[in-house]
Amino acid sequence: MLAELLRDLFRIEARNVAINHDQYSLNSLNGFFETEDGAFFFKFHQEEGEEAMSGEYYRADILARAGLPVDQPLLMSVLPGEQILVYRRRTDPRFSDVLRALDLKDDAAARGRAVEAERRLSEAVLKVYLATLHTVGAREVAAEPIHRLFYERLVDRSAASYPGGRMASFYVGKDFAFPNLTLDWETLSRCRFVVNGIEYSDSIGALFDAAHERLNPARLADAGGVVAHGDAHNANVWYEERDGGAHLSFFDPAFAGENIPALLAEVKTTFHNILAHPLWLYDPAMAAGRYKASAVLDGALLRVTTDFAPSPVRRALLDVKAEALWRPLLSELKARGMLPADWRRVIRLGLFLCPTLVMNLRAGATTHNAISSLIGFSVAVMAGSEPVAGDDLISRFIDTIDPDNG
Repeated sequence: MLAELLRDLFRIEARNVAINHDQYSLNSLNGFFETEDGAFFFKFHQEEGEEAMSGEYYRADILARAGLPVDQPLLMSVLPGEQILVYRRRTDPRFSDVLRALDLKDDAAARGRAVEAERRLSEAVLKVYLATLHTVGAREVAAEPIHRLFYERLVDRSAASYPGGRMASFYVGKDFAFPNLTLDWETLSRCRFVVNGIEYSDSIGALFDAAHERLNPARLADAGGVVAHGDAHNANVWYEERDGGAHLSFFDPAFAGENIPALLAEVKTTFHNILAHPLWLYDPAMAAGRYKASAVLDGALLRVTTDFAPSPVRRALLDVKAEALWRPLLSELKARGMLPADWRRVIRLGLFLCPTLVMNLRAGATTHNAISSLIGFSVAVMAGSEPVAGDDLISRFIDTIDPDNG
């Protein structure tokens, strides 16, 4: 079928077509093929409601013109249902694969190269953000495809009804199986989490409601817009070792844009490259074998105990993301009078939607099990909600990037 599609779209004769088994391709598939001109890599992307799109899905030229390192496709189709990119095949690993290896077996030297590569990329991205930061109108913001990763997964596109979209199909009215505990949606959505002794302010239902209100594209013009990739999780990043160091470059800019809300531009990258690891989001079966998690319902509180924690490389990447990108970006927004008073809330709500709507976190619905599901919802709440008292990894990160903190 793919060989036929490639023939119809590009008039090429593809042979030895192979589809990769790829845990990171949650809304796409990729693989390899050959022609008389050599070996190629393809990536095929699909989203709900594509038929309503304008067809401007892949815009690598936007990033290239802005000065970002991006791999340009040789061939592309932007037709709804046939959105496919074709690249010359590379032997370089994706950054996601490099980091996964470090999650499983830490190597200080390799970790240092990876973290330094991330620092250089974050510095390059920041330079583009600062150079392209501009005031935007609600209509310009609403036209950007990045909202398909956030707000539009909360609603039904046809009627804009809430709850709808993935939120409704994944969770509303469903049961949730955790280790030795099963809850219905009404109960889970209303109870607040206490994770390893830290109590959180907002329930899952309250976080979804707040995201529906605040991440509406009509309300996201207040912090300006930037040129951004928008979906730069590390399975969309090449890792190349040369000249004694490592270098990163983007590909598959399916959600790139010129008016992406400044507070939303780096959210997907921050969650999926750091907080989703090790293992629980993309390798739930392995996570269940490596980590423990249990829960007890205590009135309106869900008390969770788990030994899950980010690996050394993920903690180092979070530090880099804070120092080299988020803090200077927020400082510039503040200096220009463009930083909303509720910027913390906006970032947290974006982080919360990343894991909950990229795939179904319910055990048994897709690949998740009772342990990975409980870890996933716990991390999502930790990302989305402020602790009632004390601090955690994410609240310390937020404090670090606060431009008011000297």
